[in-house]
Amino acid sequence: MISERLGGALFIAGSAIGFGAMAIFGKIVFGSGASTATVLFFRFLAAGTLMVLLMVSLKQPWPRGRDLGTLILMGSLGYAGQSFCFFSALQHATAGLTGLLLYLYPALVIIGSAALGRRKLTIAKMMLALLALFGILLTVTGGLAGSPTGIAFGLGAALVYTVYILVGEGVIGRTGAVSAGCVIMLSAAAVFGTAMIIEGPGYPTALEGWLAVAAIAVVSTVMPIVFFFAGMRRLGASDASTLSTLEPVVTLVLAYFFLEEKLGPVQALGAGLVVAAVVVLTRLR
Repeated sequence: MISERLGGALFIAGSAIGFGAMAIFGKIVFGSGASTATVLFFRFLAAGTLMVLLMVSLKQPWPRGRDLGTLILMGSLGYAGQSFCFFSALQHATAGLTGLLLYLYPALVIIGSAALGRRKLTIAKMMLALLALFGILLTVTGGLAGSPTGIAFGLGAALVYTVYILVGEGVIGRTGAVSAGCVIMLSAAAVFGTAMIIEGPGYPTALEGWLAVAAIAVVSTVMPIVFFFAGMRRLGASDASTLSTLEPVVTLVLAYFFLEEKLGPVQALGAGLVVAAVVVLTRLR
């Protein structure tokens, strides 16, 4: 039989693969003419439906009062904003660069927590954060191409996600992850559903586009969420977070094989520095 920890590691690896593949599916779906609002509406509708089923099965209470209002804002502004920036970056930059830019958020969370007085910012943490930033600078010098617009959207995704995490730290501790996730996903779905109605739905024009939409909703949202919860239950939050740093590596590898995004020596070094810095920062947290 598979041991508890090995099973947990496999779940987290599966979660990282699912999340890491999202940039690849995004490239495919936009290549088929789908709009950002349409893709993200289906993504969050599927995730919200899953979270409702989980909440009911676990008999979790629905958040109320100020916490409910905060979670709605986290979903409609925070997670929706992060997703919009991420998928917009995919239209102006390579999948590999977009994935790496998003993964600046652990370093930004460390700095933000220190600025808010929640955690002490040590010299080691500051150096690791700077190392991650330096790694990103190396990746944009060649192979992982992106226009200024794409890089700006990628950085915006990391910044918005940082604020989302800092705001949600206390709220999710009070309401529970499943209840909070339910409100957040449904709020994001409402935002993109409204946007889709206003601008008109932009459906894929090819079968592979529809398959990519389904993959984003199931393989890169529903499955990773379930797998991450299952892995975290077996490993604990710290080890689960460390293993989840496989996500940008998965994105880079898949982009190389399926999108022919090449990595030169300098770009590979930069990507390695980002991943290494994030792993160590996660362990320090």
